[in-house]
Amino acid sequence: MTLHDLETPLELDIATMPQSKEIFLADRKSGTQGSKQTDFQLVRVKNTWCRIKKDETIHDAENEIVVSQAKISETVSDGEISWTVEAPIYLCYKVVETRGLLDPSNKTLLYGHIRDPKELERALHNKEAQRRFIVIDKTVDDLYGTAVREYFEANLVQYKILSLTTTEETKSMDLVLDILQEVQIFGIDRRAEPIIAIGGGACLDIVGLAASLYRRRTPYIRVPTTLLSYVDASVGAKNGVNFLQCKNKLGSYVPPVATFLDRAFLKTVPRQHISNGLGEILKMALMKHKGLFDLLKSHGKFLLDTKFQSHSSLADHGDAALKTTRIAIETMLEELAPNLWEDDLNRLVDFGHLISPELEMRVLPTLMHGEAVNIDMAFMTYLSHVKGFLSDSEKAHIIQCMVALELPVWHKKCTWHLIKKALTERLKHSAGHMRMPLPTGLGTADIFNDISEETLERAYILWTSECKNISAEA
Repeated sequence: MTLHDLETPLELDIATMPQSKEIFLADRKSGTQGSKQTDFQLVRVKNTWCRIKKDETIHDAENEIVVSQAKISETVSDGEISWTVEAPIYLCYKVVETRGLLDPSNKTLLYGHIRDPKELERALHNKEAQRRFIVIDKTVDDLYGTAVREYFEANLVQYKILSLTTTEETKSMDLVLDILQEVQIFGIDRRAEPIIAIGGGACLDIVGLAASLYRRRTPYIRVPTTLLSYVDASVGAKNGVNFLQCKNKLGSYVPPVATFLDRAFLKTVPRQHISNGLGEILKMALMKHKGLFDLLKSHGKFLLDTKFQSHSSLADHGDAALKTTRIAIETMLEELAPNLWEDDLNRLVDFGHLISPELEMRVLPTLMHGEAVNIDMAFMTYLSHVKGFLSDSEKAHIIQCMVALELPVWHKKCTWHLIKKALTERLKHSAGHMRMPLPTGLGTADIFNDISEETLERAYILWTSECKNISAEA
């Protein structure tokens, strides 16, 4: 058995449950005149939760006493009563880099999501047949379906494979319901039998939403097979589908129990899809990592040509693929982990995502997601330049890098009208502030709210005049 883990798989521990045999808790009374607030903490004795307050002590030598971090506040005012619940959420998921994921001797796909060593030991020695429900993108199924089936058969797994066309055009609630109907027919243990999604970003988004809805939350596993999903869609908590011609309008924040990364899948990805994924990698480089930007400038063509397969024997490049993907994932996780539910709307990872959703949905299927993101980033690069954040030289370096990565830097449908419409929507859904991430150098950035329409228009005119005729245009 091999379980090839990343050096530091992501494990987010947001809450713990301390235990004690004797508990003393303080009570707080506050509020305006005529009202009284009392704070209670919750404890569990045997299998019953109860609340305790000031001067209450629980003595129980025979039973384990568990103290929750959840609290209940009770407020009495003018004869009326209200309760306020504060409940922390415990969340943990793994992002695991592995090799030979579909090799029957590699048990990662079956057991790599299990964190507890005792639970893993029990699972490995369980004589009962494992069961898995797998959703696989149709194109991926054509390429790897035989290997997937052989993997589960070699490991004596009872399985159901649902092969679907998963694209931005089919990314809908109807497809989610089709998946859920098949899950219900197959029947799964929602604790021990995670749903597995194998495919690109659209597939992972659709299956993630389906799993989050089934029995209110069923564990699922992501296996990304495109570069964009490898470094972006697979490592966060979001999932969703398009609705009323709006991108990802329906969705939830429910991460997988694990994501398993194997760059071998990228060998069969078309060159344009590699370029598409490089758009999201470039986003992280421009926002926060000059070293990653330098890697892309120096090795971009090599990464396109080799499709991110490791060639550590080549002295001129080292293992550029490994370095690039690891930095991209690590920087993405740094930004996502503290803010998985997007409670803080100031997000550097929104760079390239202010105009691109409107553009992408307007021209489907002409532009891929990373291409639309790059057009957005190209415009924002000019906006940063007009604002004085980027020099002429820095602006030129960025655009040259985009072109070298075979990404479009302009599109005829990205009109001044579309930009204004997209930014108006941004204001609506960002609590009345633009919250615009902009590069302030190569690998540094900040978020701005004070960009005038006159500045935006100046940037648009300059961007159009300089980028319209570049050979990488869409």
